[in-house]
Amino acid sequence: MKFSNKAMILAVDAGNSRVKWALHDGRAFVRDGWAPHADFDALDSQWSTLPPPSSIVIANVAGDETGRRLRKFSGRWTIAPMWAASARTQAGVTSLYDEPSQLGVDRWAALIGARGFSSEACVVVNAGTAMTVDALTRKGEFIGGIIVPGFDLMHEALAANTARLSAERGDFAPFPRATRDAITSGAIQALCGAVERMRDAMQAAGHGEPSLIFSGGTGELVARHIGRPVRIVDKLVLEGLVRMAREPQ
Repeated sequence: MKFSNKAMILAVDAGNSRVKWALHDGRAFVRDGWAPHADFDALDSQWSTLPPPSSIVIANVAGDETGRRLRKFSGRWTIAPMWAASARTQAGVTSLYDEPSQLGVDRWAALIGARGFSSEACVVVNAGTAMTVDALTRKGEFIGGIIVPGFDLMHEALAANTARLSAERGDFAPFPRATRDAITSGAIQALCGAVERMRDAMQAAGHGEPSLIFSGGTGELVARHIGRPVRIVDKLVLEGLVRMAREPQ
């Protein structure tokens, strides 16, 4: 496949567990990949086969060392990366966070990505190592959100801090009759409950019935048990980063 780099945007999401990336050609993502932090050099190998992008946008919540390595790997191209940062207003979204710059940039990018998919009120869920549940109004205002431990963290916390409980995964059941199923079902129910509580809060505040937009590694797992229509967007943060690159602050 031949590419023109005139509109090529390389979007990079450096999260707590891994680095995800995708190349956008102006219409859609055409290449993507990921690398765990434990095998970070795999990223360099993946990028070695990419055509030169016209711009690079990076959201990094993984710390300075990850940023240094990303800067090194992206140095194969002659363009300087844009380091995404949370702002008061950008790409159709306004943050009502007390200190907008303190909002995690991955949450900010997910909100901007969600705005690109819906002009209605939304509950934006990004389920990874932690799960964020954020409220976005029809006006494009981010009015606040919550952070809870993700599915894996819940399992690991019980295994690490509770005698005789294992981190081994079980099956979901409405009425679990085995310990491993009780742990797995409890984690899923807790995550679903966080989403439902935010949905209820938006309705109580007069924002109507919000759409539910899910992303992240365990987003589909949680969405499966919500019991109401859900939109799953595989690359929500990366979608937001592309919008941020097109509409910088």
